[in-house]
Amino acid sequence: MLKTEYNAFFHQEGDWFVGNDPARGPWSIDACHAGPPTGLIVRALELRVTDKQLVRLTVNLLRPITMNGFQIETEIIRDGRSVCTASALLKDRDGRICASAQSLHIRHGKDIALPTTEVLGPCFEDARPGEFPVREHHHDLPFFADGIEVAYPPGQDDSPGPTTLWMRTLPLLEGEVPSPFQRLCPLADCGNGISRNCELAEARFMNPDVTIAIHRLPESEWLASEAVSHWPPGGIGTAVATLFDQKGAIGTAIQTLLVEPHQ
Repeated sequence: MLKTEYNAFFHQEGDWFVGNDPARGPWSIDACHAGPPTGLIVRALELRVTDKQLVRLTVNLLRPITMNGFQIETEIIRDGRSVCTASALLKDRDGRICASAQSLHIRHGKDIALPTTEVLGPCFEDARPGEFPVREHHHDLPFFADGIEVAYPPGQDDSPGPTTLWMRTLPLLEGEVPSPFQRLCPLADCGNGISRNCELAEARFMNPDVTIAIHRLPESEWLASEAVSHWPPGGIGTAVATLFDQKGAIGTAIQTLLVEPHQ
């Protein structure tokens, strides 16, 4: 069950996107979790490129994304007959760039049956409700974990290590139904938390970026992540997640990680 009075991560005040409590991240009362703003970046890019399907997005997280309001600017880099590339900048009320993004869009081809590899995901019907793996936070206000529902397949739980879970989230924006790609973004940015190798009290595992690539659009509200984190010596890691809807695999999310033990 959701633990929030809000029906979306954000609301609009004029041209500004303003965070509701569930948009907040675990680190600061003033900063968003990166997943929901990534969804709004997707929204802006989908509104800019309407004749092709968004298939890949890389977001660079340059500074904390403020809860009190931001805008998103987009630009088409190159628009060809089959492929388009675009960019986006997320700016706070002081005009500072908090995140930049690059996207790839491809036109739909003819629906021709060709050989493919079907990758089946975890069975949703066998999953059981549970808590989001990362429940610790550095403030006493509601945050991202209060705006999502989680379910675990048999044999999976919220312990550290490689983990598979199902997630359903709030809509991104009050009064709107998110597109399939938009709906995927909050889960896609959670791979480092889902598959953390220890708890927050022992280490930080911050991601300065996230790349999402899909081979088809999700078709269900409940989406799954099968995630693993690699933390070799040196403090640079990755979290790699295969993403699923209830029919099977839909794509991949990769986060580069800064991993630091707590002193």
